[in-house]
Amino acid sequence: MSNQIEFVCFSPEKRLANAINIFVITTLFYFFGASLRLIDELSLFWPLNAVLAAVFVRNPFLNRPVYYFLCYSAMVIYDAFTTHWGWQSAIINLSNMVFIIIVALLLLRYSRDENENNWAINAFKIFYFCLIGAVLSSLLGSLGSLGPSSDYRQFLPLFADWFSEQFSTGVLMMPFLLMAKWPQWGKMPAFHFSKLYPLLGVIISVIASVVIGGAGSLAFPLPALIWCAIRYPLPITALITLLTGGMEIVLVANSIVVIHHSQPLVVNEMFSARLGIATMAICPLIVSVSVDAINRLIKQTSLRADYDYLTGVHSRSGLYEALKITAPLMHKPGQKLCVMLLDIDYFKRINDNYGHECGDVVLRAFAAQLRKAVGEEGLVARLGGEEFVVACSTNSEDEGYQIAEKIRQSIELTAFRYQQQTLFITVSIGLASTTPEKQTLLDAFNALLAEADKYLYLSKRNGRNQVSTSLINQEDIAASI
Repeated sequence: MSNQIEFVCFSPEKRLANAINIFVITTLFYFFGASLRLIDELSLFWPLNAVLAAVFVRNPFLNRPVYYFLCYSAMVIYDAFTTHWGWQSAIINLSNMVFIIIVALLLLRYSRDENENNWAINAFKIFYFCLIGAVLSSLLGSLGSLGPSSDYRQFLPLFADWFSEQFSTGVLMMPFLLMAKWPQWGKMPAFHFSKLYPLLGVIISVIASVVIGGAGSLAFPLPALIWCAIRYPLPITALITLLTGGMEIVLVANSIVVIHHSQPLVVNEMFSARLGIATMAICPLIVSVSVDAINRLIKQTSLRADYDYLTGVHSRSGLYEALKITAPLMHKPGQKLCVMLLDIDYFKRINDNYGHECGDVVLRAFAAQLRKAVGEEGLVARLGGEEFVVACSTNSEDEGYQIAEKIRQSIELTAFRYQQQTLFITVSIGLASTTPEKQTLLDAFNALLAEADKYLYLSKRNGRNQVSTSLINQEDIAASI
């Protein structure tokens, strides 16, 4: 979870700091939720349970009885100073801990079986886990709220209100809390006003809910939220969904969005509104998860097509794409395009003597050494077998030859390790270059590749472990080796 927002600095080694931070977070969010109390002991919006569940999920080492007890103690202590609930506080706050622990443990158990990039953003799993946690928590909380002298016919309305409060808050908050990341400002794309259209659509739809009213008005933001899911990254969609859902709950509770004109808001209608908003919030998240999965699949497919699976350098098709898209941005007018065709000398002997696994190890190490020798000066690709190609822009033909010689000498001096064996290899190189004028870099590359192949054959015929090119005659090249 790199770059993810951490609530505070937790560390497995700093137990005292962890305890203090847990206590402070619990107290702060308990105060925030208590300030929104709407009906007796219940709050309009209760963020504490979702926040603490996310803290325990994102810091698995905190899932110990001592930290659970600290959360519970902070809740009970806060109530002791601010309410007159007495023993009811113990039961009500225990119900909060039931939601926190169940949701955190279910998510952590699920995360061990799923890819890190998928489990935290799986909207269906979060939906189901919040549902389970809310049901069990609400059973205990509603019983604790009744008291010994209460009419037990009030249990179902209390349970409905407890459940809707816990469930809606969890579903709205957990996706954002689990996947939130610090923005990487250096990698952010250029801003265009058109990117704000989905967000403006959400704002306009919420305003329409206020103006028109009625139960159906709660669904007005849904199309705009789905638009956000398609256009924005998943964490941003989760944040917009959270803010929209929370705003609708506040508007309904304060009768700004009127869902029943003949009487003031009652608990049953609050139950319906919360569940409807929470269920609606799942839709854009599901769409966003699906879009994210499709984008990942496209990226993986592109990587497999553009890069050689064994060595990690460009494939032939990937090199062609780079020559069409990336290389023109780096190539300056008047520069030479140099193409080097490389072939590992006597590579078949390595496979015959040590096996194909050793051959694969050598190919990977050779490609890594080749990338290191070329650096940022060119593109490296594997054409097949032990044959590689380098394309680079240089200021002169001599500079291209010097790069080729640097590669050849680097390979010759490198010891390649396989198990207990130390292998030394050499490489033959054919070099061709030209100054593209009316040609594209790709067209110039294709023409140079055929010419470089002829010089590669010349290097092999003349004894291998050398660079052949039209720049100087072969006797001078042989004398310089």
